Amino acid sequence: MQFKVPQFLDIEDKIFGPFTFKEFIYIVGGGGLCFFFYKWLGLLYGAIPIMVIALLAGLLTFYKPNNKPFINLVEASFKYFIQSKLYIWQRRNEKKLTEEEKQKAILQRLSNNKNLDSDKLRDLAWSLDVLDSKKEK
Repeated sequence: MQFKVPQFLDIEDKIFGPFTFKEFIYIVGGGGLCFFFYKWLGLLYGAIPIMVIALLAGLLTFYKPNNKPFINLVEASFKYFIQSKLYIWQRRNEKKLTEEEKQKAILQRLSNNKNLDSDKLRDLAWSLDVLDSKKEK
């Protein structure tokens, strides 16, 4: 027995002429808000809110970036601005040095320093000995 598999499940049905139910609600809601601001503020003072609402309703109805509804873009933008952000710093890959090369580089830097006294040198030698003992374990 063969069954028919439904196809095109992601395509919404056109209910009101060329518009889906969501698109129709966007147009009617935008038109209703424009009419409300026209009656409440008049044409002179309500021109800017009317244009903003009409533009938003038009974008929600007709603009589809990357073949997705504009409301998805609005939702993603809202989530991006609201949620906390995590900034991760990543160290660049540097040349890998062996332990002996690291010790030589430290000694060379310290030998360039003119203010090296015997106490600092003793502390440095002790720290290098500790690093060597940890390396052997």
